Amino acid sequence: MNSPSLWVLTALIAWALALLLLMEVLRSRLVLLGRVASNAFTPDNANLSPFMQRLARAHANCLEGLPIFGGLLVVAVIGGRSGLTDPLAPWLLAARLAQSTIHLASTRVWAVNARFTAFAVQMAIAVYWTVLLLRG
Repeated sequence: MNSPSLWVLTALIAWALALLLLMEVLRSRLVLLGRVASNAFTPDNANLSPFMQRLARAHANCLEGLPIFGGLLVVAVIGGRSGLTDPLAPWLLAARLAQSTIHLASTRVWAVNARFTAFAVQMAIAVYWTVLLLRG
């Protein structure tokens, strides 16, 4: 891919997919070991370990952000304006990866603050891109 924006969009999708695959592998393991019935899973993994609950939430965060962040990348690429998003696209991806990784690692105060900081970076980039794209 010749556009950082397209590469980052693909990476955002791949990251959400990777989290989903991890969750489903771990859920399958629980079923195969007889620890959880296949029909006992909840979308938020509320009846599973704290890690599995964080994994479900981290995956949901990716899906919640994808229409906004991915949508802006798509608008820029389709509109021939990826030059506006290319410079910060890798930073958006880094912030998303950091947010998810921290979410998986801990819910301590420092981790929640770091996770919010990573999310705030993504939001700031999205607002900046929105302004640039709407300016025409």
